[in-house]
Amino acid sequence: MDQRILPAFSSMKDFESFLKSTYQIGVFLEVHIAQLKNVSAMAESYGKKMIYHVDMIHGIKGDDYSTEFICQEYKPYGLISTKTSVILKAKQKGVVAIQRIFLIDSHALEKSYKLLKKTLPDYIEVLPGAMPAMITEVKDHVDIPVIAGGFIRTASDVENALAAGAVAVTSSQNDLWKRFSQ
Repeated sequence: MDQRILPAFSSMKDFESFLKSTYQIGVFLEVHIAQLKNVSAMAESYGKKMIYHVDMIHGIKGDDYSTEFICQEYKPYGLISTKTSVILKAKQKGVVAIQRIFLIDSHALEKSYKLLKKTLPDYIEVLPGAMPAMITEVKDHVDIPVIAGGFIRTASDVENALAAGAVAVTSSQNDLWKRFSQ
């Protein structure tokens, strides 16, 4: 991934800020299915690539059928999900597949490692991303690039995540987008 920051947004206002930015790839975290056609067209008109968080698209069930529909109708650059079926279908459709995992405790981490062996996503998004030691541990344990997300609030959070081995950081903080703008 060529961007250190992946702007993430849940509102049309923030999406429009992304469209005017120098970033090429953005992440729509929460959107209604009825907005996807307009969002997709706007992104395309600005030459932007979109990643959609399938689990948070309102009005559609986050499964392999909805994933196939989204891939065919909106041709996203990538999809994020916690669900195995979504990741597998995204990969089948040639879309960048990002498996989101939550670092809650050691048991959850071990379950995530087993899941990652099954799905083999293109990237892993580790949440919370403001835990550099855990980013390094996950990166060293699996041979899949790591994206850090969640609780990335400061420039030093971004720098620490990248120094720990993350290839990129998702952030909804507009000030960080501007600070790390390409």
